[in-house]
Amino acid sequence: MKAVKSRVGRAIPVGSRIETCDNSGAKVVKIFTVFRHKTVRRRRQAAGVGDLIMGSVVKGRPDMRKQVVLGIVVRQKKEYQRPSGERIKFEDNALVVLKDNKGNPKGTIFKGPIAKEAAERWPGVGKVAGAVV
Repeated sequence: MKAVKSRVGRAIPVGSRIETCDNSGAKVVKIFTVFRHKTVRRRRQAAGVGDLIMGSVVKGRPDMRKQVVLGIVVRQKKEYQRPSGERIKFEDNALVVLKDNKGNPKGTIFKGPIAKEAAERWPGVGKVAGAVV
């Protein structure tokens, strides 16, 4: 996992339900923790593009439901700034479900674009991505 050079605002708080954009079998995942994120007392953790999260599958195939999965946030609605000065935002929030904590995705096809920050930080996700924005 590499560091992200952009100023990605963390816009997806713990407890939110976020849709997946792959064919892993999970449709909606409820986030319950964000890895490597420290926070202040009584402030909720939040995730941004490129962050590793842990969540439970709320909606999906029967064998996937109620499973605890790892995932990477690949799109967020809240805009963030890149080092070049441009700001970028997406139409929806989306994540990719992982097989292991090394960054290998469970699905083989991703629907929609993937943020460049997530593809650079997690090379396994970048290989499978069709469109990197």
